[in-house]
Order: sequence, then C-alpha cells, then structure tokens
Amino acid sequence: MTDDRVSLKEAAAEAGVKPDTLRRWAKSGVIPGTNGSQSWTRPAVAHARIVARLRERGHSLDEIREAAQDGRLAYGFLEDLFPDSRGGMSLRDVSKETGLQEALIERIWTGLGFPRAELDRMTEEDLQATRYIASVIEAGFPLVAFLQLIRVYGQALARIADAEVRLFHLYVHEPLMRDGVPGLEISDEMENLARDLLPVASPVMDYVHQRYLQHFIEQDMVGHMEVELDEEESLGRVRVAIAFADLAGYTRFTEEAGEEEAFSTVERFIDAVTDTLPEDARVVKTIGDEVMLVGQDVQALTDWAVGFQRLYRERPMARIGVHSGVVLYRDGDYFGREVNLAARVVARARGGEVIVTDTVMEQIKTSEWLQFDTIGEVKLKGFDQPTTLCRAQTEEGEE
Repeated sequence: MTDDRVSLKEAAAEAGVKPDTLRRWAKSGVIPGTNGSQSWTRPAVAHARIVARLRERGHSLDEIREAAQDGRLAYGFLEDLFPDSRGGMSLRDVSKETGLQEALIERIWTGLGFPRAELDRMTEEDLQATRYIASVIEAGFPLVAFLQLIRVYGQALARIADAEVRLFHLYVHEPLMRDGVPGLEISDEMENLARDLLPVASPVMDYVHQRYLQHFIEQDMVGHMEVELDEEESLGRVRVAIAFADLAGYTRFTEEAGEEEAFSTVERFIDAVTDTLPEDARVVKTIGDEVMLVGQDVQALTDWAVGFQRLYRERPMARIGVHSGVVLYRDGDYFGREVNLAARVVARARGGEVIVTDTVMEQIKTSEWLQFDTIGEVKLKGFDQPTTLCRAQTEEGEE
C-alpha cells in the first residue's frame, strides 16, 4: 500500500459511513475506480465524502452514479487540495489559546462571512488565523476599523473565490463534459490543473494587493495636502465627489438584443469607464449596468464625465450624474444622503447627458472648456427639498 492510499475502514471513517455501506457503493459503481477494493486512493475518499453528503440530501444512488459518470461531481476530487474544514477545537479552546474574547472571535468570524455553526469545530488553520488577528489587535489597530476591514476582506475574497470556481467550471469543467470525457478522466485533469494553479493564486493576489496599497496611500497623501479639513467631517466621514453612470434604456435593450448581447454591452461600458477614469477616481461597485464612482477632485470627475460622453458612442447611450458632499465610509463603501442624491441625479439624465448638482457647479469656479446650463429646481424621489440641477457640456455645446 502506497502512502497516498488508505484502507476501506479509514475511508469509511472519513466519509462518515459504515465500511459495508462504502463497499456497497463501490461495487455498484457509485464511486468510480474502486470496485470494492480494500485500498482506497485519496481522490476516491474525497468522492466518497461527496456521495455521503448527497445521500444525506436525499439523492438516489442512481442519480449520483449518473452524475459521477458524466463528470458533474469532478470537483469532489479537489477537496484534498484544501485544509480540512472540520476540526476538533471549540470556540472556547481558540479563545484560551489566543487571549481574544469568545464574543469578539464570533464577531470576527461572522464578519468574514463564515457560518456561526463552524465555531465549535475549528481547525489548526482557524487557530493560526485567529493568532494573526490577535496580533493585529494587540499592536493597537483600532478595533472599529479592524472589524470593517475584516468585512471587506470577507466580501472581496468571497467574490474572488466565487469567480474562480465559476470561471473554472465554465471554461474547464463544462467543455470536458461536453466533449464526452469520462468522469474519472475529468477529475484527473481538473485535479492536475488545480494543483498547478493554486500555488500561484496567493502570490498574484498579494502582488495586486501591494500595488493597490501603494496607489491608495499616494492618493491619501495627495488628498491631505490638497483638501482642507471640513467641519462637517467627523470620524468615519469624508468629503468626496460621487458619480453614477448607467446605460439609458438598458432594460428595453435587453429585451430586444437578448441577455448575452446586453451583458457584453455592459462589460464594454464598464471597461470604457474604468480605462478612462482620472487618476484619483475609482469604481466603488457595479450593479447591473450601473457604476458608482468616487474621487477627491470634483472638477476632474466632471471633466471626465463630459469627455467620456464625447467619446462613448455605443448604444444604448450612457448617462452620468455627478454630486459632491460628506459621506459615511464603511466597509469599503460609501453611504448617506449625498450618495442617495447622486443616484437620483443620474436617473434624471437622458442618454448622452451629464447632469450635475449646483454643489458641483459651485466648486468648479472656472473651466476652460466646460459650461453649465441650469435646468432648475427638481424634486428628486425620496427628498423633501428640491435640488438645483445643471447640464454639464463643452462650451461648444457638444455632448
């Protein structure tokens, strides 16, 4: 028996079933490549764990066998590439080891987006990560800020992991199934590819993280030099320029052109926005065809918006709304009245237009090429008082 094999009894223990059950599954072809053998490979054990979970969820052996033959369960063979997600330590054990209160560990754990139920079966990897967290807090990093940072980490990395799995499925797993490759061959190919890719994923993400840290540290220093402290600002509040951009008539366009063409259009639109933004501005988030942007320089963001409309000529046409004000910064996002107002401003624009508030116009005292045409006081949805809106365009009136 080689080092990477286990006995039937050991395999059954890992799968959480009786040896006789596992032997029956193997003989019936539910677990390919075993046929009741007393010597089990690690991929076969991983597959047995998947079968056990599917049985618990009510799937029949015939359904599972067919799925295995088609290669739909190939991901089960990748489980051994990752640390065991079930450990033997309780929340109390980890609290004693790290010196962090149980309530704080629970708050951090759920902030990362992990299930609360897993706190009573924590692993050595969980313990080590908690030690790192404890050292950050002991170093004096403000707890209120750290809890926000934890949520950002959880949300961002969950999105990254989701994208990795979905893209791997769409461009590797599904093509293999469509080509009729046998289930075990699919599993082997996916495992080999994953073993090559996983070791480089963390270094690449660390490199990107460092580059962005450098960029935003520079932007923060420039902001401190060029923006005076505002009495309205307090802890957690910052003054920023806010822009929302979307595609006018996008819903109708989706109905006419179909979802795939509409999605491709949105991708090109978002790429065009991202590729042309001024240096101090960034995309905060995208929701469907809508993009939220923030920056420190109101004029630079407005100049960009008008310039973008002159260059972007795809259909459906873009529309942009720009505002400026003091907002609440939480978890990598921006909230508050001024953000809501900016989102309402873009809804009043037509395709090809840039609409700004009077707050923006007042901050742009002089401009060599912009002009503002006052639209008037407009009642925006959700706001009691009307807001004065202006149309921003070039002095020649070209939009």
